[in-house]
Amino acid sequence: MPDRPEVTAAEIARLAGVGRAAVSNWRRRHPDFPRPVGGTDSSPTFALTDVESWLRTQGKIAELPLLERVWRLVETLRDPAGHPAVPLVQAGAVLLLHHRTPERWAALADQPDTRLATGLPRALADTARTVLGPDGAAGLRQPGLLGSTELDLARLLADLAAAAGPADAFEQLLTRYAEANTRQLSPTPPEAADLLAAVAGVPATVLDPAAGLGALLLALPATTDRYGQDTDPVTAALTRLRLALHAPAADPAPLPVDLRPGDALRADAYTGHTFDAVLCQPPYNERDWGHDELQFDRRWPGGLVPPRGESELAWVLHCLAHTRPGGLAALLLPPTVAARRAGRRVRAELLRSGALRAVVALPAGAAPPYGVPLHLWVLRAPRPGDDFRQVLMLDAASASPGSAEVAEGGRDRVRWPELRRTVLDAWRAFDLAAREGLPLPPDRPGRHRTVAAIDLLDDETDLSPARHVPPAAPLGGAAGFSHLGGRLTELLAGLDDPGALLPEPIDAAGTAPGGGPAGGGGPVVTLGELVRSGLLEVHSSGTGAPSRPAETGLTGTPVLTEQDLVAGSAPGAVLDRSATGADALPLTRPGDVLVPALGGGTARVVGPDGPPAGAALGRQLHLLRPDPAALDPDFLAGHLRSTAVARRAASHASTTTRLDIRRVELPRLPITEQRRLGAAFARIAVFDATLQRAAALGRTLTQAATDALAAGTAEPPPAP
Repeated sequence: MPDRPEVTAAEIARLAGVGRAAVSNWRRRHPDFPRPVGGTDSSPTFALTDVESWLRTQGKIAELPLLERVWRLVETLRDPAGHPAVPLVQAGAVLLLHHRTPERWAALADQPDTRLATGLPRALADTARTVLGPDGAAGLRQPGLLGSTELDLARLLADLAAAAGPADAFEQLLTRYAEANTRQLSPTPPEAADLLAAVAGVPATVLDPAAGLGALLLALPATTDRYGQDTDPVTAALTRLRLALHAPAADPAPLPVDLRPGDALRADAYTGHTFDAVLCQPPYNERDWGHDELQFDRRWPGGLVPPRGESELAWVLHCLAHTRPGGLAALLLPPTVAARRAGRRVRAELLRSGALRAVVALPAGAAPPYGVPLHLWVLRAPRPGDDFRQVLMLDAASASPGSAEVAEGGRDRVRWPELRRTVLDAWRAFDLAAREGLPLPPDRPGRHRTVAAIDLLDDETDLSPARHVPPAAPLGGAAGFSHLGGRLTELLAGLDDPGALLPEPIDAAGTAPGGGPAGGGGPVVTLGELVRSGLLEVHSSGTGAPSRPAETGLTGTPVLTEQDLVAGSAPGAVLDRSATGADALPLTRPGDVLVPALGGGTARVVGPDGPPAGAALGRQLHLLRPDPAALDPDFLAGHLRSTAVARRAASHASTTTRLDIRRVELPRLPITEQRRLGAAFARIAVFDATLQRAAALGRTLTQAATDALAAGTAEPPPAP
């Protein structure tokens, strides 16, 4: 393991935002380019500090962001033959020290390296033992002596913790790790985790037998006793640290958190234990889940062993076996589990016992794999004498019946506030009736239906909601079609003439038609330089403001999410002011520019035609607040939507593109010229937003007409 961080030519290219060929040219053309310190002749490595110094001297990069410097050290500390996340465990332990016992770091920070190398491990071990208990601390496997690179990492983590807070700092590192290891990790997104937690209510104890990075456990309040298991002991250690960092620093220790390593199906760590709730997104399509060695396992009801190809049903039965009588289990499953013929007998047993209470079809993009519309299964462990045998079939994958838009799949298109209300309203009404013996809520065509278990027991026992929920009445009738058609006509009529929006070409002399100067070219300035000069403020939301769904209308401070910004829709959540620090969050003002942290070519100006003022920021958003006397907001937003600008300022992980906002370059132009260009950018943005609304309404109108004709509730129009 190197004493100091080293980078390859490809990593140097990413640092400078250039291609690898440019780095090769620099090595040939510049005799002062740093010499290789390792690697091979064909793939040399260079000292990161030397490379950074050279790049800054040449003006090829600005100061490397703090998070990027921390991540470089984490990557440097990875043992190629070991687990890639081991350095993250060490980083989490350091952040836990800052979270729970910051005075220990204050006493060590100014010590020389020789004393810090031995004193910091003792402080980390003491804090972990106090917060996580002896077993939890032992699972972190911290070294007793730290090297120079590890000390450098600890000092940078102190700066990152001071800037973002220990919990948010760890979240940023986990996000980078998950993005770089998508084949090994598929974290449940926080919105889906919050939905499962809301379905479970407020249990006293909860188990996640396939915890991963702990998203489902994190969605529960810190007062809940949380238990989990994961096959990877390093991932279990990361989850343990993540939960501890999100628990308030004043909570008594040790925390009620128990994460154990091991395969939950083959080596159940909680044999004989039951919990108030079990939440799980199990691994999918596993062939080698232990079918042969678990033939006589006590978790299978009546000795009914799940078929070899039905690993998901094995997880369902495992979760049910760990749910106390009357307790609830909720699992995210692929839709094929509801219909595969091999699993028919297990599904039938779940129906006969009364355990299965609801199957909810979610839209594609709700959770990984994002291209598949997953199902949420909700079960209650049977209690003696409970003869309730009804199942709620809920189709939340389609648009709301009677809505003006058609639901589209995709991670960024899921309307979580609406989806959450749809699922929770139907489930809570059904569950209350089941538990209290009240009349069941009426069916809602196109959305949900209560089906007797005996009616589902046939040759297929297909539990897909789409097969059992009656379709909504097609939107038809003269009034309905007239309203949609009139609204679409209004939108189309409101569009500017596209020809009036087309830019005028610039001649070879750099002059626009009419003799005016060209709008671009010339010297540029980065947003980082504008921030340092005081002409621009940048606020990054990180994990976002604490929010709650607007269950009964938007009363309170709205929280604008990344999905709201991309779709141009109104916020559907409000600020949870009971959370620590909620009142100190920045709120949007007219003239602010909002940009998704993951890029995507979206940038909107807060104002009458854009996002609302007075909103808090959800996760993964940048708020840019320019000085209007020196920087026009529409000019700034227009350049941020530019393909070339976004590409030059992008940093890439394996599956995402992240916008390094401070590297964005703008041409240096007088404010009058900025406003001239900004007005043109604003007209194009309004045209684009109107066109998107018209396209969505047009799809709704054509689908409604198709449905009405297919259902026989309308006649074709006269032939032209």
